[in-house]
Amino acid sequence: MKIYMKWIQLLTVVAVVAVLLVPQQVKAEETIPVLADAAIVVDADTGQILYGQNDEEVLSIASMSKMMSEYLMFEAIEEGQISWDDEYEVTDYTYRISQDLRLSNVPLRRDGSYTIKELYEAMAIYSANAATIGIAETIAGSEEEFVQMMNDKAKELGIMDAQFVNSTGLNNSFLLGMHPEGTAEDAENMMSARSVALLSKVLIDDYPEILETAKIPELIFREGTPDQIRMVNWNTMLPGMDYEYAGVDGLKTGTTDLAGHAFAGTAQRDGQRLIAVVLKAVDAEGNGSYKARFDATRALLDYGFEEFEEIEIMKAGQQFMGQETMPVEKGAQEQVAIALKEPISLMVKTADQSAYRTELELSEQAPIEATVEKGQLVGKVRVLDPEGQQVEYLNGATPSSEVVTAEAVARANWFSLSMKDAVDFIKGLF
Repeated sequence: MKIYMKWIQLLTVVAVVAVLLVPQQVKAEETIPVLADAAIVVDADTGQILYGQNDEEVLSIASMSKMMSEYLMFEAIEEGQISWDDEYEVTDYTYRISQDLRLSNVPLRRDGSYTIKELYEAMAIYSANAATIGIAETIAGSEEEFVQMMNDKAKELGIMDAQFVNSTGLNNSFLLGMHPEGTAEDAENMMSARSVALLSKVLIDDYPEILETAKIPELIFREGTPDQIRMVNWNTMLPGMDYEYAGVDGLKTGTTDLAGHAFAGTAQRDGQRLIAVVLKAVDAEGNGSYKARFDATRALLDYGFEEFEEIEIMKAGQQFMGQETMPVEKGAQEQVAIALKEPISLMVKTADQSAYRTELELSEQAPIEATVEKGQLVGKVRVLDPEGQQVEYLNGATPSSEVVTAEAVARANWFSLSMKDAVDFIKGLF
């Protein structure tokens, strides 16, 4: 009977633990329901990852590829290689692509010429494919050479998983047999959600003027001419549009059969900017749609804005309990004070602020040999989240700040060193 009662008690304890654990797990999963093959939301200022879901898998990115074309265009303008007023003469390639009604395009005249600014606005607002190719040809001479520039720039920016095969993000099968040489007929641009977020961040960081165009809800191409066409922004999360979201001002949608419905969106509220990326978003029935990608983006942005706030984890000059100093060898004093060089601030979940902690990692082996300079690097501080994991950033770094010496320590003179050696020798004898 006693054994029976013990088993009943044990099973009761197991049942209670299970009941306590299961709701917590469900709650964590329901905090941010994202129906997409991959998703990520980051703090745009620092690149800190607030949430990631399969964000390192390389998938098709469709027209979000145009963000790299935009980056190279801004760079070429900045370097004086091209200007907004430069005229592009339409080629047979761009003419034929622009007439394809299956694609997002502004029709180009076979004998027409268009300014870089016109082509850029069509690319950024309407995701116009022929206009994008026209910019690529202007900068590099051919789309093939431009694609090489895209891949090279990706590596330069630290985006190591990018695979660009054209300037637009279309599947090569839509390029009427004129796809860049050396790329497969059915190839498509590929990248992870994390890398798309990084590309979005560097584009906004280096060329924030992109947002002035990306946030335009609609614009008339070649207004007042027989060729005018109304360009409605595919990003309908912009204010006043179907799926508007307060603070959204960019950045780029993408849709192909392989990529599904994708989006790299950004919004700013109260001085805080977030970047959210979804790849192949679907609804509750598993069907992809424009609404599905914006619903997924909304969930990510809500999570970032509502669940996180920026706080200062450690102050500049702060010391570490139990490790306020490091020993000094051959110095005028035996210890040197160490402290944090710069403050550490990051986005933390409001409900879990007290659960974030720091770890001191000393890179300089103790003791340090004098002479010791003030501000000499001796280590760094890592920040761990409530689960004990390092808080991650897009570039692979972790939130850390340098730990340095807080004072200088001169090297002891010859007499002092000799006396110390003698004392150490005597101590060794006993």
